[in-house]
Order: sequence, then structure tokens, then C-alpha cells
Amino acid sequence: MVLTDTHTHLYSESFDEDREEMIQRAIDAKVKRFFIPAIDSTYAKSMYDLEKSFPDHVYLMMGLHPTHVQENYKKELQFIENQFQERGFIAVGEIGIDLYWDKSTLKIQQEAFKYQIRLAKKYKLPIVIHCREAFEEVFEILEEEKGDDLFGIFHCFTGTLADAKRALSYNLKLGIGGVVTFKNGKIDKFLDEIPLKHIVLETDAPYLAPTPFRGKRNESSYLTKIAEKLAEIYDEPIEEIAKITTQNSKDIFGI
Repeated sequence: MVLTDTHTHLYSESFDEDREEMIQRAIDAKVKRFFIPAIDSTYAKSMYDLEKSFPDHVYLMMGLHPTHVQENYKKELQFIENQFQERGFIAVGEIGIDLYWDKSTLKIQQEAFKYQIRLAKKYKLPIVIHCREAFEEVFEILEEEKGDDLFGIFHCFTGTLADAKRALSYNLKLGIGGVVTFKNGKIDKFLDEIPLKHIVLETDAPYLAPTPFRGKRNESSYLTKIAEKLAEIYDEPIEEIAKITTQNSKDIFGI
């Protein structure tokens, strides 16, 4: 059995004390593929170091996280462009719109989102979308950019069934993480109406730890708790959940 964590910040400072042990725990728990989203240029070296340490397990994205779209965003986007010219990545991410922390940057978040979608199209890569309190704003841009060359993952999906179906219409798979295990998470109530072929698993470690670890530091080994919940929702063995969701990740990332 191989589980794939399609979204985990293994380079986070939260893991500085025990990173290697934490990753080994995940590998021992059959979580053997880690897809690493970017935040901004300050984390690039940590990401590259991580890749060197675990070359058989770690796959890097490059992008500018919406909460880090600030006054210097054009410089950050240029950094991303330069990185793509120097080396390969498996996706542009994580990108999108976040109106939970700061609504005043909406205009430049929209600009950065569009720019990075077009960068993904240029390199024929998937996008990995971050959306917080911004479904309509994200969908508005996806509607503008939709086409056969737009595809990827709607990371940390927490919307309604209607939102889920709309996301699927843009060639996106749903990234399902710890929220599906929460009592008030809501998505567990309708997820079985979405075929498994549209689902990938993620932790978003060190954030959003699943039950029974909610409120603590998340780590990639906890992906098993998310897989177990999906096995319950879809009434399938966990091995089947692992097989289908890992294949889905291969279909998206090409690796």
C-alpha cells in the first residue's frame, strides 16, 4: 500500500527539531510520496535541501502563496519565473486567494493568481489552489482561465457540494485533508456523492491535524487517519482508497 500526501509543508520551522524522524514515521506508515507547496522565496532553500535529503520521496512545487502577496509581489513573481527557467517543478502552487487574513490585498492577489495560472499553462503544469473565504473570487478567475490547459487540485477543499461540482468542472481534483474528520467539517456529509476518481489526499502539515490530533502539530503520517475516514465514507478498504487516490495524484502530477 502506498499513500500520497499531495500537500505537506515538510520544510516548515515546526519540524526543525525532528524533521527526519517525522518523515520516517510517515514512510513507515506507508505515506511514501510527498508533494511540497511553496510559500514565497524565503523558503526556497529549505525546500531544495529537503529534496536533496529525500530525493525518492519529495516532489517540489513553486509559487507564491496568496497570504504572502504583499507590496513586493512583482519581485516574488519574478523570482518564481527565474526558478522555472533554472529547474523543473511538478506544479505551480500553492496559489489562489485568501480573504480570511487580509481583504485589502484582493486586487494584487487576483493579479498574482492569474499570472501564476498562465505560468502553469506555459509549462503545461497543474496548479494547486489555496482558497479561504474566497470561493466566488477564485471561481471568477477560473472561469476566465478555463480550458484543456487548466487543471490541478483544489487544495484543502471545505466548500459545499455545489462548490465541489463547480471545482470539478475546471479539471480540478479535490484535496481532502483533516477537515473531513472534524465533527463540524461538513464535507463528510456529501463527499460520497463525488466519485473517488476526483479525490486526492493531503495533510497540509503542520496545519489542520485530523481527529484525534486536532489542535496539535500535524504531520504526514496522520494521512492514514484521513484515508481511514474516506474508507468509512466510501465503504471501501483503505488499500483501495490508497490505490485510487495515489493514481489520481499520478494523473495530476505526471509522476
